[in-house]
Amino acid sequence: MKKLLLLLSLIAPSTFAQELFTASDTGESFLIQYKKEYLAQEVGFQLNSDANIMLYDTISSWLGTPYQYAGNCEKGVDCSGFVTVLFNHVYGKKIGARNSAEMYEKLTHIKREDIKEGDLVFFKTSRRRISHVGLYLGDNKFVHSSTSNGVIISNLDETYYKNRYAGAGRWENEIVESNENEK
Repeated sequence: MKKLLLLLSLIAPSTFAQELFTASDTGESFLIQYKKEYLAQEVGFQLNSDANIMLYDTISSWLGTPYQYAGNCEKGVDCSGFVTVLFNHVYGKKIGARNSAEMYEKLTHIKREDIKEGDLVFFKTSRRRISHVGLYLGDNKFVHSSTSNGVIISNLDETYYKNRYAGAGRWENEIVESNENEK
């Protein structure tokens, strides 16, 4: 792809190359718009104009990864392992919790109507305790690793999740440690 763009920019008039990299009427370059359209097809819904491209690109590469208890790699991952990987890769932060219940205890709880992209959503899927976590994307959608389907995108209004929704939260800077501190 890079070679093709380079070749086109050499062969085509310079205005073509400029159009690829200059802002359009939406304020984004053609390449950014193209990437967002591609990711929208991958995740199955339109991305907001301020969507975190790295987040959706990472999600795209993990979709379909099978569930594996205590897993945290692309061979298999559980819900808390997946959220931990997303935070580390996308935000450069290391979560200091091992499971969804621990995560829920350590974050700042927020109202459902205040949830935004990157916040965590929690569910009571077994007994009456927090046992599942996902990362909120917007428009009631969240990404998570389900025991039956692996990494998928679901809707908070689906009956299963609506009935088991336990709360949401946001990580504060003092709770999430930056990877830069490990050097």
